[in-house]
Amino acid sequence: MSARLSVDIGGTFTDVVIQQGLKVTSVKVLTTHADPVAGVLQGVDDVLSRTGIAAADVQLVLHGTTLATNALIERRGAKTALLTTAGHRDVLAMAFENRFEQYDVNIDRPAPLVPRHWRIGVTERVAADGQTLLTLDETQLMASLHALVEQGVESLAVTFLHSYRQPAHELRVAELVKQNFPQLWVSLSCEVCPEIREYERMSTTTANAYVKPLMAGYLERLQAVLGERGFNCKVLLMTSGGGLTTLNAATRFPIRLVESGPAGGAMLAAGVAQAHQENSVVSFDMGGTTAKLCLIENGEPQHSRAFEVDRSYRFKKGSGLPVRIPVVEMVEIGAGGGSIASLDGLKRIHVGPQSAGSEPGPSCYGRGGTLPTVTDADLLLGRLLPENFAGGRVSLSVAAATAALEEHIAQPLSLDVLSAALGISEIVDENMAAATRAHAAEWGRRVEGTCLVAFGGAAPLHAARLAQKLKIPRVLIPPGAGVGSAIGFLLAPVRYELVRSAYALLAQLDQAEVMSLFRQMRTEAAEVLDDAGATGGREERREGYMRYVGQGYEIAVDVSDLQVLSVDDIRSRFERTYARLYGRTIPDLAIEVLSWTLSLSSEPVTQTLQAADAQIMQQTVSDEVQWWSGDSAFAAKVLPRSALQAGQRYVGPLVIAESQTTTIVPASASVSVRADDSLCIELALQED
Repeated sequence: MSARLSVDIGGTFTDVVIQQGLKVTSVKVLTTHADPVAGVLQGVDDVLSRTGIAAADVQLVLHGTTLATNALIERRGAKTALLTTAGHRDVLAMAFENRFEQYDVNIDRPAPLVPRHWRIGVTERVAADGQTLLTLDETQLMASLHALVEQGVESLAVTFLHSYRQPAHELRVAELVKQNFPQLWVSLSCEVCPEIREYERMSTTTANAYVKPLMAGYLERLQAVLGERGFNCKVLLMTSGGGLTTLNAATRFPIRLVESGPAGGAMLAAGVAQAHQENSVVSFDMGGTTAKLCLIENGEPQHSRAFEVDRSYRFKKGSGLPVRIPVVEMVEIGAGGGSIASLDGLKRIHVGPQSAGSEPGPSCYGRGGTLPTVTDADLLLGRLLPENFAGGRVSLSVAAATAALEEHIAQPLSLDVLSAALGISEIVDENMAAATRAHAAEWGRRVEGTCLVAFGGAAPLHAARLAQKLKIPRVLIPPGAGVGSAIGFLLAPVRYELVRSAYALLAQLDQAEVMSLFRQMRTEAAEVLDDAGATGGREERREGYMRYVGQGYEIAVDVSDLQVLSVDDIRSRFERTYARLYGRTIPDLAIEVLSWTLSLSSEPVTQTLQAADAQIMQQTVSDEVQWWSGDSAFAAKVLPRSALQAGQRYVGPLVIAESQTTTIVPASASVSVRADDSLCIELALQED
């Protein structure tokens, strides 16, 4: 029987899952940052050995990675230059010309990816309506390119003014570069982000150019190494929008891979929400480096066309690098198992955003780490089983964790080690709760009384306490939760989304022009799905991004089922959407359209999976542990997840152990097993 392989590279662990039929087998290995492919191959060899499946029997490899994100955050991308319209090279530094924190006089905006001496103004000009005002000065362009090559530039971002409307000059630059400097990588804004708004388009294209050589080299090597191992199949990449795309598309537009792993987790949570008929869900993904939280309504994660990489100022909106790509809307904070705890000048405990990662990892890993982390605290609080961590691959040292907390937290605060561990745990849980509340408020949502779906290696340890803080009465832990994002890849459809800006007043809409745009986008999207080998039915979604004249931001209006783009029908849909979001409409005010989007999706190969192997423990564990919560110590019973029976209710405190994660059930809660083997924790919430 043919199989599918799924790989998720995280900041601390690399998860590898293989699916045959409805059953999956999975392993976790430490991420090898110096050479990520090495960790992937280690996991692949292990999972193939355990299942007896041959590489030749794998029909598809699915992959998600944080490499593009990390390259942007750590500034490890290529030497990149920016070519833009003369007089506009400082747009990248001016950004929105605002202050994301109005009352802090010491704020620093993130430095542009391209230094000013490599931001080149080129003589050319296109008007907002697409008319050419100044032809491209090719002589000046060639002189600039020669100078940039001599200075060691490797990649070019080309973002001319209004090129989304008329791309001829950008296309000519690409042609000249290909003829004269074929060693240069080129990213054109008319292809990467053909949308109105110059700064966001420039920022997105620059980020794409910055990571393109790195990602192209990695993807090429991964494909070659897999081929040498006997994998004769397609490799598809998870995108930030929750769909799969081809290697070719990912190489051209690697910026779309930002947040690919978390997007896979959101797809898993959406599937769990649908299976359990939960209309409102908070997706909670906590790994070794970060925690990701996403709101899911009616079985669908929220989507957006804008995202910020590396919000450097207390995760405040506006303090990161903006990119305009299709993305699953979520909040991500530096709160993972490897997040480092420290004291500030006022001797307050802080957790994250810095992480010990996999090299050296938390102190308890015994790999050279000496700083206290969330994992060290969890171990000392009895929430982790040393002999069962990561399927027995990593042996945890209680002595090393104790020494780290004693030196850096307990002694400076005159606390005992357990109190220090409780402080770290409470701080990280409150950080995640605060991020969830802020994210929900941004979208006009409330999370009280909803359901929490928890996955990732660290999430089941913290899910119950997070739910208590958020007043969420139910927590669902799906089978295979420790490798949830990788399983989410297996549930995702092949999907490709495109956008075209075509400004017009709605009353003056040129229906023929818009339908022509949709046909062009549909053809391009279909080519990607065909290249990916997607079969079966295809779902097409079309949206217009509209606003009242004079407003600064637009809203998405679904026009998928309109065969004829009637102005009256579109206006009616806009008003219904606007009223649902803002509670009212504005009578007698004109509406304008900025952009149109089209996404084409295949049917998912499967919608349900059985991750029974993730429940099997590789080591025997003790029957009972000392478990700490607040000021109390509990004798918590340890139950292997595979020992829990469907229909039975188990009362906390419990530590439920499986090979790749551990679930904590507090003393005031109970847990039962649902029909699909998901754990359902019911919490007794205190009234205010």
